[in-house]
Amino acid sequence: MNPRTLAVSLLLAGLLTPSLSAQTQQDPHAQQLVRSAVDIELVADRDDHTRWRYLSDVRRPEGQFLYTVVETDHGSVKKKIKQNGQPLGPDELAKETQRIDSFIHDPAQQAKQHKDSQQDDVRAENMLRMLPDAFLWKITSDASDATTLSFVPNPDFNPPTMESRVFAAMAGEIVVSKPESRIQRISGKLIRDVKFGFGILGKMEQGGTFSVERRRLAPKVWQITESHVHINGHILLFKTITEQEDEVKTGFNPTPPATTLEQAANLLRNEPTSLNAKR
Repeated sequence: MNPRTLAVSLLLAGLLTPSLSAQTQQDPHAQQLVRSAVDIELVADRDDHTRWRYLSDVRRPEGQFLYTVVETDHGSVKKKIKQNGQPLGPDELAKETQRIDSFIHDPAQQAKQHKDSQQDDVRAENMLRMLPDAFLWKITSDASDATTLSFVPNPDFNPPTMESRVFAAMAGEIVVSKPESRIQRISGKLIRDVKFGFGILGKMEQGGTFSVERRRLAPKVWQITESHVHINGHILLFKTITEQEDEVKTGFNPTPPATTLEQAANLLRNEPTSLNAKR
């Protein structure tokens, strides 16, 4: 799975079925299937240089937002075009244009986006590499087009970081497509509270869920098209964190090669609703 986008998917979670609780042994064949899928995702990410233009429909507690996003080799530019189902008015669109202009002419903002993206890449790749060993794996169905595998925490796995402690306390399932062996869907649930410093420094609450869907956009190119995050907890000095977000991505079109940030901004200025014609 693309580590650039996997950062979200591996820290999220879906639905745990009761049958998973009885899974206490590793299925070597299932584990090897997951290991092979991970290896394929890592190579695919290394070789994937595609960039995309698409719609991002995001729901958070504060409302629903529709963005047009343009990816480039220098970063991503996005423009909000709807809020709570209503197109933005002229004043709001003008503010979006000002925000975009500020970003494309500010090296500090661009550097921050690049740094954050790199950090996400590293965290996501580390999580991806842990998948085969952090869980006990079992094949639950094997169809002609995909294999579905369930996972529960591996009691013999020792998480090396705080993030991986949360990751390793999840259970759920993965769907691996055939014949490419690409991760098509991953979902899970935090099956126990995860405490840091006996709960003094923080706690992630049992029951948090994630679900991520991916699909093939081009030969050997897969992207996340849908993600759902619903987790709660507090970390460090009782700071409350609530991650409640649902995102659906549609209308994917390739960004022309060598597109600059300024060209991406112009595209958003000149075609603010072109991807939204059928929404």
